[in-house]
Amino acid sequence: MTRQKNWGLKVVRVPAYDPEAVAEHAIGMMMTLNRRIHRAYQRTRDANFSLEGLTGFTMYGKTAGVIGTGKIGVAMLRILKGFGMRLLAFDPYPSAAALELGVEYVDLPTLFSESDVISLHCPLTPENYHLLNEAAFDQMKNGVMIVNTSRGALIDSQAAIEALKNQKIGSLGMDVYENERDLFFEDKSNDVIQDDVFRRLSACHNVLFTGHQAFLTAEALTSISQTTLQNLSNLEKGETCPNELV
Repeated sequence: MTRQKNWGLKVVRVPAYDPEAVAEHAIGMMMTLNRRIHRAYQRTRDANFSLEGLTGFTMYGKTAGVIGTGKIGVAMLRILKGFGMRLLAFDPYPSAAALELGVEYVDLPTLFSESDVISLHCPLTPENYHLLNEAAFDQMKNGVMIVNTSRGALIDSQAAIEALKNQKIGSLGMDVYENERDLFFEDKSNDVIQDDVFRRLSACHNVLFTGHQAFLTAEALTSISQTTLQNLSNLEKGETCPNELV
């Protein structure tokens, strides 16, 4: 940001736009993986109506662990409560809104060991890089479901492959990936993907990727546009902009 200051440039941001959009996408990934909808879709297109390998589990009564209880995390917890799940959460700064939902804040080892489903909704910091690594996976239930719509580098992808191989991870949903910069937001369908880790992950039938689209709803795009225009209007008029960084 030093260069911007030296050049006299102002930098503004869009801090939040539609937490529910991201939470709903995480739920969609969760249900797709649980009920094997992605596999059933492909089968029925080929007139294969076998139920073999499509057994899921009932979400009601299971334990969901949410890491990060900002606006998106709370939106996720609100939906999970509707499933009748036990709600655990970890965040250095507990949310009053989450507590009102009956959420139990616990430490990470407890969340790892007791959760049937773990959903990530925290920012990436130097302290939580590869938060889900080999040591974390070892603490989890066998067959745990993990969904990440937050930041790719929260998960050690190589360790996730090993956890998938030994069935510690039962299913993995990723809207983000730690090396997504060279992959996402482009059409690579005619290319040979050079990222071997991504290729190994995407080859697993119990891994579901989407291309960083959790935010992508009409309402979210409208909110982003409105906030951006308001930021520009504030700057143009010399008014205080609450979203200004510099």
